Amino acid sequence: MVERHHAGESPTAALPREPAARAAPEPDRPVARDGHPGSPSRRNGQKLLSLGLLTLAVLFVISLFVGVGDLSVRTLLAGTWDAETMRLMLVSRIPRSAAAVLAGASLAVAGLLMQMLSSNRFVEPSTVGTTEAAALGMVVITIFAPDASILAKMLFAASFALLGTLLFLVLIRRLRSKSSLLVPLVGLILAGIIESTAYFVAYRNDLLQSLGAWSRGDFSMILQGRYELLWIGLALAAIALFAADRFTLAGLGRDISVTLGIAYERIVALGLVIVSLIAALTVVTVGEIPFVGLVVPNLVTMAMGDNGRRIVPVVAICGAGLVLACDIIGRLVRFPYEISVGAIMGVAGSLLFLILLSRGRPARG
Repeated sequence: MVERHHAGESPTAALPREPAARAAPEPDRPVARDGHPGSPSRRNGQKLLSLGLLTLAVLFVISLFVGVGDLSVRTLLAGTWDAETMRLMLVSRIPRSAAAVLAGASLAVAGLLMQMLSSNRFVEPSTVGTTEAAALGMVVITIFAPDASILAKMLFAASFALLGTLLFLVLIRRLRSKSSLLVPLVGLILAGIIESTAYFVAYRNDLLQSLGAWSRGDFSMILQGRYELLWIGLALAAIALFAADRFTLAGLGRDISVTLGIAYERIVALGLVIVSLIAALTVVTVGEIPFVGLVVPNLVTMAMGDNGRRIVPVVAICGAGLVLACDIIGRLVRFPYEISVGAIMGVAGSLLFLILLSRGRPARG
């Protein structure tokens, strides 16, 4: 049917007209998209990063002056430190505080990688058998090569940790249901089996005391010359930051990763090696510290989203601050005695873990 027009009217008069004027966009107004400078998640990330750095610096200074030894800010400002006081600071307090920072940062990053690789927010090295396998590796090499160097023991423990992590990934890939709660339960069962095996082997070879030291995170024995391996963990965290975008894509699954041109197997292998080395480094140096890699990445992603490259530095800083804070609390609760950081973190981390479970956060992927 042909539309008729009145005489003298243009055919275009029947068409809808646009408003006479549109409000011009403000040229300096930030674009509210994720990843852009004006996005809420990026602003939250910048604030969280700044706050984390400030908090970490304050905790580090506090840690230097908490302990049985006679150290105080007053004597520092007065310049009355003697040689023995300076030795206590350089040999004990600074290495201990640095070890807490390095261990916390590397464990938090390892937990984030573990969650990406398994596509589940409720896993970390201490809940999937990685650290337990590293402790088992330490028992085995102590039995067969007790005079091996600490670096050789760390590498041997890392190989056991890698096998334990691979076993966990194989198990969850065979699960018919990928429920966000079933996957960590499988990891906890596997971790319990590996830990029981380690204790049985240690019991039969009179190594229960050594295994107890590797299974309990404790910074009381950290001195200069006994924590430097943890710097390797910081280097591994830097590698994770460099490859964060690839780990994020690998967490979406093999098909999507290959479609986007990512070498999925290589990225997964790199992530597993990083996680295993960090777990072994921590077990050899300070022992197991649970829940750091679980609660820190979850809390950070709740505030900033899942952009790997953007959250890795914040996760590392928050993990370092959390472990350092737990170490300070452990020194103050029963002063002048100490409670191990593993025990403090176990209580605080389990409570946070239960809160996360009650919120029912969905799995990645």
